[in-house]
Amino acid sequence: MASVNSLATVPAAAAAAASSSARPGSIPPSHTIPAHAQPIPASPPPPGAIPLNGAVAPPGSQAIWSARLVDLLNLVRHEFDVIGNDAVHFKSQRDELEHRVAQQFNEVTLMQEHIYELEKRHFEIVSHYEEEIKRLRARLDTRGNASAAPDGPPVLPPQSRAPLAPAKDLPPPTMPEVYERTPHERSPSGAEAAWPPSKRAKTALEPPAADVSRAKRDERDMKQAEAPEDASAKAKATERSVTASQDQAASPADAPAASAAEPVPMPEMKKEGTDWVVVYNPSVQPSLDIDLVHNFSHDSVVCCVRFSPDGKYLATGCNRSAHIYEIESGAKVCVLQDEPPALQGDLYIRSVCFSPCGKFLATGAEDRQIRIWDLAEKKVKKVLTGHKQEIYSLVYSNDGKMLASGSGDKTVRLWDAETGQTLHVLYTSPGLNYGPGITTVALSPDARLVAAGALDTFVRIWDTRTGKLRCRLKGHKDSIYSVSFMPDGQSLISGSLDKTLKLWSLSNVIKLLDTMDDEISNASMCAATFTGHKDYVLSVSCSMDGRWIASGSKDRCVEFWDPKTGQTQLVLQGHKNSVIATCMSQTRQLLATGSGDFNARVWSYKEK
Repeated sequence: MASVNSLATVPAAAAAAASSSARPGSIPPSHTIPAHAQPIPASPPPPGAIPLNGAVAPPGSQAIWSARLVDLLNLVRHEFDVIGNDAVHFKSQRDELEHRVAQQFNEVTLMQEHIYELEKRHFEIVSHYEEEIKRLRARLDTRGNASAAPDGPPVLPPQSRAPLAPAKDLPPPTMPEVYERTPHERSPSGAEAAWPPSKRAKTALEPPAADVSRAKRDERDMKQAEAPEDASAKAKATERSVTASQDQAASPADAPAASAAEPVPMPEMKKEGTDWVVVYNPSVQPSLDIDLVHNFSHDSVVCCVRFSPDGKYLATGCNRSAHIYEIESGAKVCVLQDEPPALQGDLYIRSVCFSPCGKFLATGAEDRQIRIWDLAEKKVKKVLTGHKQEIYSLVYSNDGKMLASGSGDKTVRLWDAETGQTLHVLYTSPGLNYGPGITTVALSPDARLVAAGALDTFVRIWDTRTGKLRCRLKGHKDSIYSVSFMPDGQSLISGSLDKTLKLWSLSNVIKLLDTMDDEISNASMCAATFTGHKDYVLSVSCSMDGRWIASGSKDRCVEFWDPKTGQTQLVLQGHKNSVIATCMSQTRQLLATGSGDFNARVWSYKEK
């Protein structure tokens, strides 16, 4: 052991001697290097490492590699076993599925054979019955020839039924019976689909809900199934209604003293046409006479009607087209229909409006676009875009410089009618992502105010110059579907789904319009409430002199109101479905109505 150490120190000493001659301060050759200063031998390579330069690994490394290889083989064997088990499982699943498919195939085959057998039996029964019918007919012919007289037809046996007893006289119906709806009207109609959805009953009114194509089919089926009313029976029913109303209204205190030979004359309480009837209010003196001028049939629900400024033409909006009729002759002047859009299905024109010059017609539809039509060329002159949902209402200012539009996207937009630029975007809920949709808009005669009805029961009024909200009229209990300014510009009429109309006085708002800093919300601005409709009020309109207000309802009736007294003058029944749109001409005594029965009608009214 000592010899080995001595041999190890020889080269080290030689190296130390050589280095001491070259560097000062090195270790002298007579000294040996301490054990702690000797170089550390290189550590053995890690297990599984490959020797470099072809050197042979020591025996210990070979054992490590062998163990590593065994581990890898065991891992591969385990993976193979797992894959084999999965293959067996999948094979069993495949066999089970094949067995099920074969079983179902056998069942289908048995069902097919059974159907063939039933069909065969069916044909056999049919042939048997046909033979039996032929045999019975032959017997009847033989028996009839034997019993018939030679010079006449066979004598039929007398009927065994007893004659019916004569019907007893029914009590005359009261006045409200005239307004009762038929079972057809209690079901959802196409007219509802042609209007914005209600915030409280979306399933009943949407849309558009509710969709429009299905509603249109329902309307057509109802129109085909509904038999024409018997004019004589309707006249008798109305006569009984008038008699009952007169009996209820008459009293000894109200009637002057008269002898039995001289009865008190009563005013005429009804007027009938071929398929329409006017019932007057028995509590007021009748002062209007109404006649049907024209009936214009359409292929779909009539969503809107509007007279031209001179009252010579009528525009209507329905599915995919707007129609223009001449009032004097009743002829159809033109049909305005844009290029068919890529989106298939219904595309209702919800609003139409003539420009004050009468040269253009604005249409708003479900595709969120406003089209300005040149009536002379019957082409689209301009398209206004910006709304994000359906456009429900359009109105021009009297000077023709401004166009207002209302949409379900919760905004009213004011447009420059000449350039098509947006003047103001008025929000029902500024700064919020939610809010009520707009269903109707109206401009005051001087175009200083724009009013809009919405689904949240409020009527909002903005200043068109500044775009600021000036007033919110609160009073209705349900969504508002129609608003209209009175001709004097000092009042506003609104119609709601709560079955009422309200007249609002705006004199205070107009006086403070230039000085107010905040909006006014005061229910006392309601001047009158009109009640009488039996269902939703869908449209309102004012006469050119402000003497009358006409309203259309889902109860199929049009009512004329006196704004001074708040009473109904008369009830006009002619449409077979909801009266969606009404428009009173501002130059002539004419009323236009559009309905879910696919018809638009023009009526004339005059003072008695």
